[in-house]
Amino acid sequence: MTNTLHHYLNHWSLATPELLAETFTSTVYTVRADSATAVLKLLKPVGIFDESAGAVALGCFNGQGAVRLLRQDAGAHLLEYAAGDDLLPLVRRGDDDAATVIIAGVLNQLHAAYAGPPPEGLRPLRRWFRGLFAKADADTQAGSHSIYVRAAQVAERLLAHPREECVLHGDIHHANIRRSERGWLAYDPKGLYGERTYDAANTVCNPIDLPELVADEKRLLRTVALLAEHLEIERARLLAFVYAYAALSASWSLEDGDDPALALRVAELVEPHLG
Repeated sequence: MTNTLHHYLNHWSLATPELLAETFTSTVYTVRADSATAVLKLLKPVGIFDESAGAVALGCFNGQGAVRLLRQDAGAHLLEYAAGDDLLPLVRRGDDDAATVIIAGVLNQLHAAYAGPPPEGLRPLRRWFRGLFAKADADTQAGSHSIYVRAAQVAERLLAHPREECVLHGDIHHANIRRSERGWLAYDPKGLYGERTYDAANTVCNPIDLPELVADEKRLLRTVALLAEHLEIERARLLAFVYAYAALSASWSLEDGDDPALALRVAELVEPHLG
């Protein structure tokens, strides 16, 4: 199906499009839909595959802690518009802990939104970690017991015995939560299924545009403690997921030709605190 702007303006009775963002997976507009502002996400070829699991997750969340998915087809998503700021301004003015508590509240809503069996179309958490496992295998074959190898062993233990599995956002960070008339709402989920502790790990490694904050060991441990308290999960298990996720993030950076230094630094800071 065509994903041209003109097609969806007519097909879904939308008006007054204004370009909001251009991403790797989509072109995003604000539009008027039934006299309200909405977001029209036109999917690029890579986005048709990449964004489909996110749409499944939004359907499961059904507006609880996340923007609502108003309409969708193979080429586009029409979404509720959250017009307020994200959480970055809160962090920048020194309210990092308050932002962390807000994130925990959003995650609690998301994780409680769907109680059924795993829906088709979501990515299993083990599959999400394949980049780390591939890097660890390569290092092992090269005779290296690198941090990737050690983190992959931790990830394997966590994934082999999951707790409290549910629909996961998969990419919760400070820029993916915005204030709306309904409160703080997440958007742009990756659409995973697995242990809910994973969804908190990404937060500890963010905001990536404030690397000195992310690489501060005291801040890291304080953020972990706050998330563990408000999500009612084990602090030690969250630390293990942060360690595994940081190494996974570093492996993605290597695949993309980016610098893995910040993610590796997080893993290095966490490693001495693992049980």
